[in-house]
Amino acid sequence: MSTRTFRITVRGAFDGLTDAQRAELLADAAEHDVLRAAFTPQGNLTYDIAARPAFVFRFSDTGEEEEDILEATERAEEAATAWLTERGYGFKNLRSTAEDLSQAPMGKRQRRAARLEGA
Repeated sequence: MSTRTFRITVRGAFDGLTDAQRAELLADAAEHDVLRAAFTPQGNLTYDIAARPAFVFRFSDTGEEEEDILEATERAEEAATAWLTERGYGFKNLRSTAEDLSQAPMGKRQRRAARLEGA
């Protein structure tokens, strides 16, 4: 059985931030810029608190079965919630989407590479 790679995106909005928390997030904003976004096992947080209170966590995970994506999504949501809670950040509207990369359609380069390997 092959290992499946999952990409999980957890979105939400900061809620009820104090002035100190907002200042802290603004000070750390460069580390969480969308241009540095990546799917990682520990999760990657991006936000632009100066523009709007929304945030996005990106996680990667693996599993053996198609159904493992449900557990991976649950782990990602728990990790995002833990990160926010540990720092005392209020949040709302948490929602997740997940993608099994083994089920994703191949891009043009991937199709070309597959054809060349078969030749």
